[in-house]
Amino acid sequence: MISIPADRIAAIEARRDELQAQMATGDLPGERFVAVSKEYAELEPVAVAAGEVRRLRAEAELLAFMTQDSDEELRAMASEELRANQEALAAANRRLALALLPRDAADERAAMLEIRAGTGGDEAALFAGDLFRMYQKYAEGQGWRVELISASSSEAGGYKEVVASVTGAGVFAKLKFESGVHRVQRVPATEAQGRIHTSAATVAVLPEAEEVDLRIDEKDLRIDIYRASGPGGQGVNTTNSAVRITHLPTGTVVIQQDERSQLKNKAKAMKVLRTRLYEAERERLDAERTGARRSMVGSGDRSERIRTYNFPQGRVTDHRINLTLHRLPEIMMGELNELIGALVAQDEADRLAQLDS
Repeated sequence: MISIPADRIAAIEARRDELQAQMATGDLPGERFVAVSKEYAELEPVAVAAGEVRRLRAEAELLAFMTQDSDEELRAMASEELRANQEALAAANRRLALALLPRDAADERAAMLEIRAGTGGDEAALFAGDLFRMYQKYAEGQGWRVELISASSSEAGGYKEVVASVTGAGVFAKLKFESGVHRVQRVPATEAQGRIHTSAATVAVLPEAEEVDLRIDEKDLRIDIYRASGPGGQGVNTTNSAVRITHLPTGTVVIQQDERSQLKNKAKAMKVLRTRLYEAERERLDAERTGARRSMVGSGDRSERIRTYNFPQGRVTDHRINLTLHRLPEIMMGELNELIGALVAQDEADRLAQLDS
């Protein structure tokens, strides 16, 4: 059982009380008040959980003492209550340990969702479109907003590539486990023999970066303006509105041509570039700290097959946690809570195991 030392609990509660007292004075300057109130808001749930552990521990000591009483009936009652107390204490310790786990600083950020058709030709592009609609439905149910950044449609339907910005509360915390290769097994509409085909699409979920996260020097950018090509609506090929931005130090290239306005294309391209550079820096720091960017729920590597959608059998299997759900139609309509909840729970269990080891 995970057990948090009493002195650490006392330190948490003392710090919470200290912050509360500072805010109550009304003497803090604006920026300092914001910083103190933010720390207090982060610490309060931890302090509440710590207080519950402390209360249950004190109760356990009293009940343990009562089990030594000379009155047999009182001893039996105390023993029964002590068993219930120990179950409650174990649960409270777990809640406190979870509250103390380091949080991914990007969890509350918006996310850039990128879906690309993989092996499978037209069927892979159709599947990429299905995945995008699945995430759109899930986002709608979460109260999030999805803004299309760019899309390259397939002639048969679906997408060769689609990029969207997803904004709302806790977007990255829930979507980050979706990065990887998604595989589909189904009979294509064009398959006359009824044979099952296997196709794949790659999903990447990146935390969106703000301008304050990293400074991009203008001299490090090469910006090319040219005439847009391909589908894009009436007039798309008549003006030099397409934008290609190359970040010279890293060689990162972003192309944006979906909008008719050169300024809008440049703004969207910069948003994508900033997000990709921010993620590259996160990966570099993660590699320095841990030696490898890997966890119980998978590395998030885009070459890793993480999930299979089997249409003939109506099932979805997440290979990272060996979870199979026979609810494929509902999942494709955006009902992802069970899948994502299981991935989050496994991630928490893994980190708690490391904490306890």
